Amino acid sequence: MILTVRVTPRAARTGATGLHLQPDGRTALAVRLAAPPVDGAANSALVKWAAATLGLPRAAVTIEAGDTSRLKRLRLAGDSATLAARIEALLRQA
Repeated sequence: MILTVRVTPRAARTGATGLHLQPDGRTALAVRLAAPPVDGAANSALVKWAAATLGLPRAAVTIEAGDTSRLKRLRLAGDSATLAARIEALLRQA
């Protein structure tokens, strides 16, 4: 499964804040990260947060695109239906 996220680094705390509407009309999960965007720290924090939040091992979450961008595509290895349900639950809490 591919999950598009929009990252805001150097936030007060790490967590999802809802959905971000992109200029082209697509949506991305808005995620704030306490880590700074230096030396891959924010990318590592994003992978760690996504794995913990979605109940996946860290190796099951990889950044497919957007290493140096705020807009990133994460590849999530696992059952798509289960992951979709977990993401929907996350959005209800945000």
